[in-house]
Amino acid sequence: MNSNEDKTMNAQPTDASGKPVNVVERDLEDKDSDTQAVDEVITPTSPRVKEQDAEALKRKTDEIERKVADGN
Repeated sequence: MNSNEDKTMNAQPTDASGKPVNVVERDLEDKDSDTQAVDEVITPTSPRVKEQDAEALKRKTDEIERKVADGN
C-alpha cells in the first residue's frame, strides 16, 4: 500500500456536507436500524442472560396457556 491509500482508509467518515460523522454513536442512537437484529445475533451474551430470557419466555408461555385454558 502506498501512503495515499493509508490516509484514505484512516479518514474519518463525513456526511454530504463534509462534516465529520461519528458512525458508532449514530448507529447506537438509531434504534430502528435494519442492523439491530444483526447486532443482537452477533453480540455475544453470557449464558446467564440466555437463561433469564428463557425464564421470561417460559413465564409468558405459561400465562398464555392459562388464558387459553380459562377461555379468555
